[in-house]
Amino acid sequence: MAHLPRLPKKNRTNPQFFFALPDGVSVLFNSAGRDDPIFDKKIAMTTPSNLLLVLTATTTALMAGLFYAWSVSVTPGLAHVTDREYVAAMQAMNRAILNPVFFAAFMGTLFLLPVSTYMHYAQPVSARCWFLLAAMVVYAVGVFGVTIAGNVPLNNALDVFPLATASDAEVTARRLSFEGPWNSLNTIRSYAAVLAIVLVILACLSPKESVGAV
Repeated sequence: MAHLPRLPKKNRTNPQFFFALPDGVSVLFNSAGRDDPIFDKKIAMTTPSNLLLVLTATTTALMAGLFYAWSVSVTPGLAHVTDREYVAAMQAMNRAILNPVFFAAFMGTLFLLPVSTYMHYAQPVSARCWFLLAAMVVYAVGVFGVTIAGNVPLNNALDVFPLATASDAEVTARRLSFEGPWNSLNTIRSYAAVLAIVLVILACLSPKESVGAV
């Protein structure tokens, strides 16, 4: 006859519970107590600064995904349409993307990166803070700056183009003056967005405090 294991004495700081399974197999369930370092680490993960870091990583990843998907699918697809179809499609998409969901990620990342960097700042400066600072600069210049200074003016000029009344020659000229510069700028911000999320991921994997901090 199988014998169940003898239950250990009660431990107030780290109580243990035994459950008997078939064939005399037992499983130990360890409930974390106040002095459990693993339990403390789990609690530390839910601090405001860490929760903000997760949100920052999410919005940055969304922007990187948007530009990546556009570069590898939309741009190659539009390269095979006629000039009039191209202008019509770009006008429609540039208008459609101006919505709250897009702005929440686009402007949210611009706001969250510096706030997250500030919340992780301490002396001595940790690797996490440096990675976040680098991501903030890359995103602000390479994504937001390029978009505002380059892509938006091109979009605005294309938006007022009278496609319905323009001749085929005018449509072709309009596409030639728009497509090349816009795609080049979009490539720059795509690389910048991917680099930004890589830096944020490195920040997430880095310790919050400097190794030499006391």
